[in-house]
Amino acid sequence: MVEQQAAGHVPVMCARIVELLSVPLQAPGSVYVDCTLGLGGHAEAILSACPEASLIGIDRDQHALLLAGERLAPFGDRVRLYQARYDELPEVLAEAGRPRVQAILADLGLSSMQIDRRDRGFAYSVDAPLDMRMDDTQSLTAADLVNTSSVGELAGMLRRFGEERFADRIARRIVTERADQPFSTSARLVRVIESAIPAAARAGGGHPAKRTFQALRIAVNDELVALTGLLPAAIAALALGGRMAVLAYHSGEDRLVKNALRDATTDRAPRGLPAVPAELRAQLALLTRGAERPGSDEVQDNPRAASARLRAGERIEEVAA
Repeated sequence: MVEQQAAGHVPVMCARIVELLSVPLQAPGSVYVDCTLGLGGHAEAILSACPEASLIGIDRDQHALLLAGERLAPFGDRVRLYQARYDELPEVLAEAGRPRVQAILADLGLSSMQIDRRDRGFAYSVDAPLDMRMDDTQSLTAADLVNTSSVGELAGMLRRFGEERFADRIARRIVTERADQPFSTSARLVRVIESAIPAAARAGGGHPAKRTFQALRIAVNDELVALTGLLPAAIAALALGGRMAVLAYHSGEDRLVKNALRDATTDRAPRGLPAVPAELRAQLALLTRGAERPGSDEVQDNPRAASARLRAGERIEEVAA
């Protein structure tokens, strides 16, 4: 099973991630944290390139952890896996006994397994239950949101998390249609979304349901709240010389990453001070100029990489006591 899943799993910008993060992972005892382990593609590449490093792998999806564990089994006790949401990073590191680490990766969004498993309900291209939970032990599903949210709540969700310009039309149509019958599967929701979008707008810009499904997924899994918690925790967890990299896939995610790295790479002292106190100095230096994007060859081989934006930074100032 793991061989089949891994065969279809192409880690995004993998060579560049290894290049960025392997520098501090050459030292004996170094630790790499993969906050979004998925099927373990990035982790496998980094552990192979950095034989002195060990892995703390985190994922909220218990099914992904099982498959990643099988894939990473050849690395033996260099691998420790934890089921957690990535904003629980401080608790995971405390349990692992490693409050400071040398490298951190967060590959945001969906894993290949979640997209490809029909029963998970993430894909708009197949008919499936409206689920979209990354952790299927939680109670809230996409069907719950679609069937209970008001027009205003749905429209706000679609605008904020999906940047859907027809959010109001789609929300009103959903509420009208669910009055006859609650939504339970993706195919019916896709048809309703398509009917709410003007024909001219449906002609270009990708699948008409793409932005709505993205918004529902983000809302179901509280992804931007979790990311807001992860970013300062990850920066604080880096040892001196440690590096972090984040792959984002839509502007809402990337904006949070950009702002967090900007703040961490800027001195916080008031103007006019003759010297910047250590506790107010920039904590990080940027390793990427703006957001790096995958090359055309990678996008051709792996279309899911097309929207990826990579940002990275390195700790240059010790954590204040």
